[in-house]
Order: sequence, then structure tokens, then C-alpha cells
Amino acid sequence: MLRTRSLAALATLVSLASTLAACGASAPEASYAPSTAAEAAAPMEASPGAMQPQYDAVTDSAAAAPPPAQYAQGSTQAAPAAMPPAPPPPPSAGAAMPKKEAARTAPVTATSKPAPIMPTPIAVAPPEPKGTEDYRDYGVNAAVETAKDRLSTFAIDVDTASYSISRRKIMEGSLPPFQAVRAEEYLNYFDYAYEAPKSGPFGVQFAAAPSPFTKGHHIVRVGVQGKRLAESERKPVHLVYLVDTSGSMQSEDKMGLVKKSLKMLTGSLKQGDTVALCTYAGSVREVLPPTGIDKKSRIEAAIDDLTASGSTAMASGIELAYKLAERTLVKGHVNRVIVLSDGDANVGPSSHGEILSMIGGYKNKGITLSTVGFGTGNYKDTMMERLADQGDGNYAYIDSEVQARRVFQEQIGGMLEVIARDVKIQVEFDPKVVKQYRLIGYENRDIADRDFRNDKVDAGEIGNGHSVTAVYDVVLTSTTASPLVVRMRHKQPLAGDKATEAAFPMDPSSIAASFDAAPRNFRFATAVAGFAEVLRQSPHAREWSLGDVARIADAAATSAADQQEFVSLVHRAHKIAGGNPAAPVAR
Repeated sequence: MLRTRSLAALATLVSLASTLAACGASAPEASYAPSTAAEAAAPMEASPGAMQPQYDAVTDSAAAAPPPAQYAQGSTQAAPAAMPPAPPPPPSAGAAMPKKEAARTAPVTATSKPAPIMPTPIAVAPPEPKGTEDYRDYGVNAAVETAKDRLSTFAIDVDTASYSISRRKIMEGSLPPFQAVRAEEYLNYFDYAYEAPKSGPFGVQFAAAPSPFTKGHHIVRVGVQGKRLAESERKPVHLVYLVDTSGSMQSEDKMGLVKKSLKMLTGSLKQGDTVALCTYAGSVREVLPPTGIDKKSRIEAAIDDLTASGSTAMASGIELAYKLAERTLVKGHVNRVIVLSDGDANVGPSSHGEILSMIGGYKNKGITLSTVGFGTGNYKDTMMERLADQGDGNYAYIDSEVQARRVFQEQIGGMLEVIARDVKIQVEFDPKVVKQYRLIGYENRDIADRDFRNDKVDAGEIGNGHSVTAVYDVVLTSTTASPLVVRMRHKQPLAGDKATEAAFPMDPSSIAASFDAAPRNFRFATAVAGFAEVLRQSPHAREWSLGDVARIADAAATSAADQQEFVSLVHRAHKIAGGNPAAPVAR
């Protein structure tokens, strides 16, 4: 005889048995015994249909449950502490099983005696996951002995999302997860006022000085400046806005900012440009077919009508966006899909591999893809970055209306117009001058030295007016000879698969005698690189401090709003850390 839930339930059953006996019928007493406290507190669900037997496994206590799996490297979630029985945690970043699927496959417990036949539970759609931000740890570049390997090869990167994400975390009162810090995106967030190229799509400028962080080392900066096209030179653009309208996008810092951002972008377009709008949640929807910018009011009305609900079918949404883009595909024009999302994809064929394969196929047709991220809580940085990389586009993160204005108005030319494709950089160090070197950042942009001249290997893109900054920490044996030569390869923006190459030697006169004597923009870039190194807990920066970074930034920053904001962030981060480089980070 199974136990009853309570004395009240027992009394009820006894009364029922007496009534049945009085009617000439008899039945055994039975009741459902919950296997956990959580189950006892939850209402029972029932549905008509075939009856299914319970499992034969025996689990009488929480101690019998298997311990949770370790979190994968790169996850920002800490392993849970011991607590009362609860559903297992969602899998960490990089796990094969989607978080929502894990919710559907929670283990079922059973009693040690033959269990009564229970009805099959009603399937319930799982809620949008919360507190499951995803950042990938790409590691930190090692120091290289020049005598063993004199070549440093990587792809251009003009993304800036990592800096914006970190800014938001710091402004909310915590340091960013170290996995979220990509040094190159910190460096490339700022304009260092490099000179425009005299010819070709870009020029290269150098600067170097003794390191303010490590005695006996020098900092070397390589600055690449793309040419700036006049507004009259810009080619027509055909954009498809693909908006994530899932339930996780409901808040003002997500859907509210999405609407403001799209209106700013629309306002930056000109006659001859077109816009289409589609959405994805539990299903996908074409909201606005390709529409000329002369009908701006119709485009803005469609943006105003956006609402958020449902789960996230990202793959299906991207497929619809590309089909819309094909309607206006014009050779020689700019054809681009812009994804606005928190990066969560949990319904349908949403694995990274499937989505990235789709993007690669359309990229070859001439349709590129950029991503713009919003919000916190369940933000998927890894997904958003990889989508843009595969789509030959940019990746930005919007944490405020000010940032939206920066991306969609002030710097919109770089997003809309590509001036060079598959741009690769190879820095060759002279072993007679450079004993050791280390590239700060660009870990996930590394290219094998042998593939520098392999034009089939994908690389990065430079947009109209974009600048790219790379910083090296080096050990010099001489300051009177050229330490390096930079070689760059690129393809034409809209046609041709054959790349051209140019070489830029560094003049030793670019090496300052002291750090304080170096150019101001070089010193500011050094502060930015140092900030990223400390926040990402680089093993090469164990002796560096946020206090040193703040001192350098204070002296080097101009009156530009973004540089003054940087100075404020460094001081705020220093205060949060309390002088402890291992201070708790945001989750």
C-alpha cells in the first residue's frame, strides 16, 4: 500500500472506500507519492490518452542523483553549490544540447515499489533562458622568440562589440567576464586620427616606445587607415533588417533600442537605397517587402509596429532575410542583411554549423551580413560574433542611445561600404633587431603563416573610413634599425578573387626615446591595450595594474567624448576591483 500525502488525503480515501463498499463495489486504496519536495509542491498534470508505466530505477534521495557535469571552458557560469533537490542546470556554453532541450529531458524518478500507471504529462514550451550569457575564451597569444618564428599573420578585425559589452558591465557595477574581453575590439573602438592614405585603399603608420608596464620591453603600434569615400561616391545599398522578436527581447534596452537604432539607420540612407524588414520568434514573418527609401514613412511605421513574444527560430529568420535580399540583389551595389538580436537561437535548425554554412553560401553570392547585439541576461556574444565573421560584416553592440547614434549615424559609412575584402596582415620581424614579440589580441583572427598568400583563405574586411590598430609587446636589441615590415593583402570590394599585396617597412625614427616622448595617440592606445590585458587576466599582465592604466589614460586622452568616457571607465573599474586584479567578475 503506497503512502498517502497527508492525513486529510487519507481520511478522504477512507470515506471514498466506505461509499464504494456501500454501493456494492470495492477498490484498493492508492495515492501518488512524490519523489522529491519540489514535486510534492507542484500541481499534477494529466491528459487523456495512453497510460505509460514509470521507470524501474530507484532514487530515494537527492544524494542518489548524479552530480552536475563540469562547465565547459569559456562558460561564465559558476558550478552550483550544494542545495535542495532541483532540476539540473542548463548545459554550459559550447555544449551539444541546447539549453531549452535540456529542460525537456530532466531525469524522472520513481518509487521503489511498483508504481501506479500515470498519464503522460502535457508538453509545455520551456521559457526563454535567463542568466545564461555566453562568451568564448580564445586564450592569450604567447610570446614568440623571433629567431624561431619571425612572422606574425592575422586577419583584419574592425568589430567593437567587446568594448561596448564591457562598458555596460562596468557601468552596472561589476567587471566584465574575462572571456568577453577581446583586446583588438577595445583598440579598434577608438579613432586615433591616423593620416588618410595617399594612394590605394589604406595606409600604414607606426609608433613605438619603451613599455610603461614591463621594464626592458617596448610597445609597437601598427595603425591601418582605410580611405574615406565622399557621400557622392557611395554605391546604392539594399538592406534587410532581420529583427529578433522573441520573448527575451521585450525590454526597453532590447526592443526599445532596436527601434531607435533602425530609425537612425533608415535616416542615414539616401535615394536609390532600399529596405526590407522581417522578424523571427516562434515563426518568421515578412513585415515589409523591399521598399525604396523615398517611402521612409512606410519603413518607419513597420519599425514602430515591432513587438516581442515567443521563442527564437534564428536559422529560419536568416533564411527568410536572404530570400528578401535576393529580390534586390544588384551586382556592383551593396547587398547586406543586418541581424538585430540578443543572439539566442533555441528553436529549429539553430546549431552554429547549420547557420554559418547558410551564411557562407549567400556570402559567395554577394550578400553580406552584419550583426548588432542588445541586452543582458541571456546574451550570446559567441553566436553574434561568429555570424558577422562568416558573413563578411561588422559586429557591434548597442548599450545606449548614444552608442546607437555612433554606430548608425556617425560611423554608418563603414558598415554600408566595404573598400577592401579578405584583408590579411603579415608582420615580419627582423631577428637582429627584435628578440621577442607578442601580439596583443586577435587570437581568434590568427592565420597560418603559409596561408598569407592563399587567396582561398577568408579574412577580414575594411569599410569606408575604418581604422585598424594592432599593438605588439616586444623586446628590442636595437633602436637604430628597422624592427619590422608589414605586408598586407586584399581583394577588391565587389569583384575578383585575386588579391594584391603591398609592403610597409617601419622607419626606426618612429621609435621614441621614452614613453612620455611618444605621440599622444600612441600613449592612449597603450592605455587601451593595457586595460584589456588586465581585464582579460592575461598571464603577461600579472604585474600590470588598473592604477597604472588610469595614470596613462589621464595623461594621454584628448577631449573627445569617447576618450574621456574611457578614462572614467578605467577609474570606475579600478574602484570596483579595489586594487585586487582578481576581483569578482560579472556573470
